[in-house]
Amino acid sequence: MDLNEKFVITISREIGSGGRTVGRKLSEKLGVPYCDKNVIRGLIEHFNLSAYNIEKIKGEKKNWLSDFVQKVAPVPPAGSFLETESRYATEYPEAVTTENIFKVEAQILKDLAEEGSCVIAGRSGFFVLKDHPNKVDVFITSSRENRLERIMRKQQLPKEQAETVLDSVDKMRENYVKRFTSRSRYDLRNYDLVLNMDKLTEDEAVDCILQFIRPRNP
Repeated sequence: MDLNEKFVITISREIGSGGRTVGRKLSEKLGVPYCDKNVIRGLIEHFNLSAYNIEKIKGEKKNWLSDFVQKVAPVPPAGSFLETESRYATEYPEAVTTENIFKVEAQILKDLAEEGSCVIAGRSGFFVLKDHPNKVDVFITSSRENRLERIMRKQQLPKEQAETVLDSVDKMRENYVKRFTSRSRYDLRNYDLVLNMDKLTEDEAVDCILQFIRPRNP
């Protein structure tokens, strides 16, 4: 990967693996925007975006996405651009995720990548941005035991409820990816780097990714 040119790092992850935090910390280290599903849906909801609206705005203004960002965060701090904690990144109901919403999300991802370097979590980024010339796709996984422990701790749930959450989200994400990409998210051929978090801290995982993407000495 050439870090001197526009680049994209996609982070696909299993729930409870810590992948979202790894992606956020990675973006901070690199000083580039971090974008996950809450941000995409927040933009769609806040600006009432549709595929038609995006194309209309793009036809009027070259830097349409920059204009949007300036409206919601005029001077975003380095590393916090488009974070999930943003007051504009509100959750969008899962039931609204139709074929049309996928197309809008995919277009936003493509325009984010065109605007500049970024870290993108989920949203089938590995597939949507498959033609990007300077991209690395990462998959974050962990054992079921460790994922359950994290979900129980983070969401303060008993084990039985945590198991329900884990299984339902795993199924939902796999169905989503298969529906729109005709691929399994568990097919490791989708990715350039796979990290098992069982013996890694989030910071160590970030360091592994940084070592992987940085140029090697000849």
